[in-house]
Amino acid sequence: MRLALNFHPLLTTGRNRLLATLLAGLGVVSHAIGAEPAARADTPWKPGAQPEFIVPSGAGAALDTAARKLTELLARDGVTPAFVVSNRSGAHSIQALESLERRPAYGGALITLSSGYVTSLAQGALPPHLQRLTPVATLFREYAVVAVRHDSPIRDARDLIERLKVDPEAVSIGIATTLGNHIHIAIAQPLKQAGVDVKRLRIVPYKSSAESSTALVGGHLDVVSATTPNLLPHLASGRVRLLAIGAEQRLGGAFAQTPTWREQGIDYINDSFQGVAVASGVSAQHRDYWVSALRRVTSSAEWRQFVELNQWQPNFVGPDDTARELKHQVQQTRALLAELRLGLPNAPAVAQWPPNPAPKVALFPAGAPAAR
Repeated sequence: MRLALNFHPLLTTGRNRLLATLLAGLGVVSHAIGAEPAARADTPWKPGAQPEFIVPSGAGAALDTAARKLTELLARDGVTPAFVVSNRSGAHSIQALESLERRPAYGGALITLSSGYVTSLAQGALPPHLQRLTPVATLFREYAVVAVRHDSPIRDARDLIERLKVDPEAVSIGIATTLGNHIHIAIAQPLKQAGVDVKRLRIVPYKSSAESSTALVGGHLDVVSATTPNLLPHLASGRVRLLAIGAEQRLGGAFAQTPTWREQGIDYINDSFQGVAVASGVSAQHRDYWVSALRRVTSSAEWRQFVELNQWQPNFVGPDDTARELKHQVQQTRALLAELRLGLPNAPAVAQWPPNPAPKVALFPAGAPAAR
């Protein structure tokens, strides 16, 4: 904020001019180091010279891909200056959320809002100061796919189910980024409905679905659960096969031949989303600026083509309805996690890349308490 200085007349004469100059200089410094200059009452707010978009996953994954496309369009259309995109991967997005909340509450930083935030709230994994994001908008729905290598002996989803019924630890399953999140649920729930003991599955969490998919192709995992964009390059190269997708009906494009869980006798649909949020305490004026900016760029032909390529379902929802839906989804997910017993205390660490041979990780280590 600019420091307003009203000098006494005596400070404008003689040697006191030096003091006046120094004090005025302090005003300049104060403005330079402030997070955001104060807007005049009659001037619409705009973000500062270098807004930041924080992504709670590693580079190259679906969250990162969407954030970079959004910021590219916002800057190219002159809606905002060029963004800095910061990847802050970690369990329950805590590192990303802390980074956002450390920023001054002037609205110049955005963060990806996704179903991962919902599951972290449902698990009670976030401290109170990280539970108060300000939703800006929901942008689209996304779907999780179950994939294996092209040469895997697992023929289809039914074959996977039968193997896991006999031995739930028979295969290693990669997810990102946190045990009990929507990517984990997207494979655990249909398997449980089919009669698999999901508490004993060998689940290996990675920093991003881009990393878990790469680990699958490299032979370090047997199965991966990931959202559609993360499998596109591996599908194009013929290195993976898709067993099932959690959509209401088959998708198009590269996923046209992928059967749904319902087609294979499992009544399951996974309902995940991506959107955008700002920090707690951001004003309605700043929030509404971003609502307008996002509505504008997501209406463009280029954004629509991008969403179609990744087999997402466009679904722009404003801040109030997004907030209500978040509350509803948290309640639903809390009940689902209790049913699946995926409260997951004592969760193993996130896998690193390049990986070591995947350890056998049970969802509930011996003696661990059940989820409540």
